[in-house]
This record gives sequence, structure tokens and C-alpha cells, in this order.
Amino acid sequence: MIVQIPAVLSADQLQAARHALDQAPWVDGLATAGHQGAQVKRNRQLAEGSALARELGDIVLAALERHPLFISAALPAEVYPPMFNRYEGGETFGAHVDNAVRLVPGTGRKLRTDISATLFLTEPDSYDGGELLIEDTYGAHSVKLAAGDLVLYPSTSLHRVEPVTRGARLASFFWVQSMVADEGERSLLFDLDTAIQRLNQTGADEAALLQLTGCYHNLLRRWIKV
Repeated sequence: MIVQIPAVLSADQLQAARHALDQAPWVDGLATAGHQGAQVKRNRQLAEGSALARELGDIVLAALERHPLFISAALPAEVYPPMFNRYEGGETFGAHVDNAVRLVPGTGRKLRTDISATLFLTEPDSYDGGELLIEDTYGAHSVKLAAGDLVLYPSTSLHRVEPVTRGARLASFFWVQSMVADEGERSLLFDLDTAIQRLNQTGADEAALLQLTGCYHNLLRRWIKV
């Protein structure tokens, strides 16, 4: 399931983030690459755990907590602290699958990566290339969103970032451990929740809505792992 989450950050938040990132020191993206990613990763990122990464990451997390579509699609149990990367001058990230487990910095806790997330911070017409290509059973899906928009996709997906040949592509990336680990179950719950919300907006039969809502929560109760 690939889900676009619009307008996670406001225009003011984006402007402030880009201004801070334009002046930030960047390190080689290999610093946090796993064995597979190290073979194909050519980009730069903010040092994980730096003051700026924590400050901007807190802004992203606060915005996600208030975004009902993110909550519905991800059913988050825990979100890995957001990281930030930069691509320019032909930089790219070749085809790879994200590591299944990440150690949350400074906590000793391990997070299972159920969902991968990319939050675009620069407008798509300000750079050439940089598309996120996500492969599933229906082929490769090209994603290049407006600044402030987020894409969620299964961490099991083979994916890559195309070379950036003009301008710079800034983004935040992170992972989510969902309360519902199974992608198929999570997708069914999302479809059901989406349908319930639409029916609520159309003044559908209240008894039927109550029954559907009960089905949603009972399925969630059956599948949830906390």
C-alpha cells in the first residue's frame, strides 16, 4: 500500500526548514547505510542526533501526530526519529530494501520497520531527477511530491532514488513500526476506515455506520500487537 499524505508541513515550516538546512553541515550518507545500502548509496545527510536534526525531527513528529490520514494509514506504535538527506550533482540511491530492524538512537530499543516514509521538502520543479521509484507486484511507481507532502510505502519494497541532475532535493525520511504488522491487514483497515469517514460525510444510515465502525475496531482489536 502506497499512500500520499498531503500538507504535513505548512509553508512557513518548510521555509524555515529549508533555510536551516541550506546552512547546515552535511555528512556522507554512508554513515547510516546498512551493508546492502552502502553498495548503492550516494547522498548526504544531517548527522543523526545533531541538534538541528532533533529540532526539525520534533517539528515533523508533532505534525504527524495531528494528521488523521497518517494515523489511519500507519497505525503507528513508534516512529523512528526523522532524518534528513540531500541529493544534488548526480547523487542517487540505487535499488535496495530497508533494514528490517533499526536501533533507536540513545534508547537501546529496537524498532521493526513496517513502513518507510519520505517527506519532500523542496518543490518538484526546483530540481531535475530525484524521483522515488517504489516497486510492487504492479511494477515501479514514480513518486515526486510537492514540498510538505509525505509518501508512506511498505518497508519490504524494493525502491531507489533517481540521480538529481539539477538543483537539490531535500527530504526527511524515517520508518514506522505499526501496531498492525501485516501489510494486508493494515491495508484492509485503512480502506475500511476511509469508507467509514466518507459515509459519515454523506449522512449515511447511522445504524449501518455504527455496525461498520464496530467491525473496524473489532478487526483492529484482533490484529493489533502492542
